[in-house]
Formats: sequence, structure tokens, C-alpha cells
Amino acid sequence: MTTAQWLLNIGLLIFILATNLGTRPVTRRRLAMPLLLAAVAGVLLLANVPTRGNDVALDFIGGGAGVALGILAGVLMPVRRRADGAVTSTAGLPYALLWLLVIGGRIAFAESANGWAAAGIRDFSISNAITGADAWTAAFVIMALSMVAARAVTTVIRCRVLPLSADSGAPVPVPAPTHGY
Repeated sequence: MTTAQWLLNIGLLIFILATNLGTRPVTRRRLAMPLLLAAVAGVLLLANVPTRGNDVALDFIGGGAGVALGILAGVLMPVRRRADGAVTSTAGLPYALLWLLVIGGRIAFAESANGWAAAGIRDFSISNAITGADAWTAAFVIMALSMVAARAVTTVIRCRVLPLSADSGAPVPVPAPTHGY
């Protein structure tokens, strides 16, 4: 991995943890920002996705893993409505550990692909018609972006089924905020 890739991964981990750990208000901006960032990153990082052999299948596997991990991240970040009607989310150690394992796993794979596991990954890629490093990179980018998107969507769904008030049992949509961002 290049220094830029290391910085990007570490920066992503710091951003995710800094913006989600603890109890935080759930706002439209907070839900939309990761989706917007994922869309921009997708446009920038996935301009030339390899499509030969089983590269597309690898991308779908990466996307499916990302969705599953994103749903898990959303479940590890419970939401609740306060007595004043505001919605909050709380993320703690399990949430942080999940992101650390996912981003750390991507870094470990990239580093081992250029080191001790290079021959095994090369042989696996050849026997499964995966065209090379660009295909693996695309699959991991798709996994990361789909994880971010699935976590945001999971949070939206969990907010929408919250009762209108802390005392009510009836699920209602989350009202639009009355104050600016």
C-alpha cells in the first residue's frame, strides 16, 4: 500500500469513529453526509472497474459483504427518541471494533498481497479468473462504500420505526428538523 492509501484508510477510520462514537443527534445532514461521500468516492475510485473473468462476481461479493457489515454496524448503533422528541444514536466499543476489524482487514489484505501472501493470492486469482490487483481493489472499494451506505440506510429505517414520542408505542416517520444545520 502507498502512503496515500494508508492515510486514506486511517483517515476514514478516524472520521467514522469521531463522527459516530458516543450519543449523537440523528439529523438529515448526518445521515446524508456518508451517502454523499460514498457517491463521490465511488465516482472517483471506480471509474475503471475491471470486468473480465470473474471480476464482476468479486465485486458483487464485496458489495454483499459490505451490505451485511453495514447492517451489522447499524444494529450496533442503536437509535432512540428522547422525551423532547429528538432522535439520538449511540455507538460504543462494539461499533468501533467492527470498523477497526473491517478497515484493518482491508489493510492487512493489501499488505499481505504485496508480501507473504502474494503467491497464494495470485494462485487464487488465476484459478478463479480474477484479473489482478485492480479487481481486488475495486471489490474492496465497493465493499467499503456499500458498508457506509447500508449503515446509513439501516439507521434511517430504525429511526422511521421509532414511536412518535418516548412514551408512545406507535411507529411513525421521523419528523423534519425545525432548526437549521
